[in-house]
Amino acid sequence: MKRVLVTGATGFIGRNCVSLLLAKGYQVHVVSSRDTSDLPPETIRHRADLLDPAQVRPVVARIRPEYLLHLAWYVVPGQYMDSRENLSWLAASLHLAREFAEAGGKRLVIAGTCAEYDGSDGPLSEVATPLAPVSLYSACKHSLHVAVEAFSRQCGLSFAWGRIFFVFGPNEPSSRLVPGVITAFLEARPFTCRHAHLVRDFLYVKDVAAAFVQLLLCCVEGPVNVASGVATGIGSLVQMIACKMGTADLVHLEQRPTSEPARMVAGNARLFEEVGWRPAYTLDMGLEETIAWWTRQQSADAMPARQKSNG
Repeated sequence: MKRVLVTGATGFIGRNCVSLLLAKGYQVHVVSSRDTSDLPPETIRHRADLLDPAQVRPVVARIRPEYLLHLAWYVVPGQYMDSRENLSWLAASLHLAREFAEAGGKRLVIAGTCAEYDGSDGPLSEVATPLAPVSLYSACKHSLHVAVEAFSRQCGLSFAWGRIFFVFGPNEPSSRLVPGVITAFLEARPFTCRHAHLVRDFLYVKDVAAAFVQLLLCCVEGPVNVASGVATGIGSLVQMIACKMGTADLVHLEQRPTSEPARMVAGNARLFEEVGWRPAYTLDMGLEETIAWWTRQQSADAMPARQKSNG
């Protein structure tokens, strides 16, 4: 049975990757300093702080994984783009890649970001679009890509870099766009979309996880966009959610000035043609599942209060 090590396994994308890998029959190991009790029971858990090299080396040496899917990073909403924690994760990720190679690892896939691109209006291409990271987050991710790619060539390690675009779905931090819209409507609050004119590339989290698993288990190397390739206006996305929830009267669209790129949509030739992966969910399907999940969460959160009042 082939051994896979997953970091960030308790995260938004990682938990879905673990389930998919187990379903394919892989022996899945996770390393985390957090509680991992909600992962499937077949998961083999290892307690370690990835930011501490002294803890990482013995764990990786003991597991001797053939595959490594590295998703862990500092991603606290509203803070991660310019946080100095990015520097710590850059150093930790470089150390992890080295330990993986020295333990006999064969295939490494790391999560990158579409923020590495220069914000060109056309489809963002892994082979043609210039890279111009401007935040500390995107700069550290890009630096990691460059360093690990060179290191992999040197030691014969198979390496791919999955550039994530705009993800949504269950378990997303509540301060992000899609859950923020849904929870506002569930509470009958108005929602003001300040940048309705911006165009983005959204992909449901289960599809993002499936794309990463397929990328990990194939032999494609280098950067690969992990996205739908479909352009969707942020204002249109908010209106879609409102239509599904019957709350169109709560939507207010604005077009405030912003330094953000007007359009960020992936070119998907590498993912679709070389990796051979296609989304299983449309935007509509993903939104329906996400709305249903947040509705259940709100009901579960409200239940103790109702039970208390009934008692």
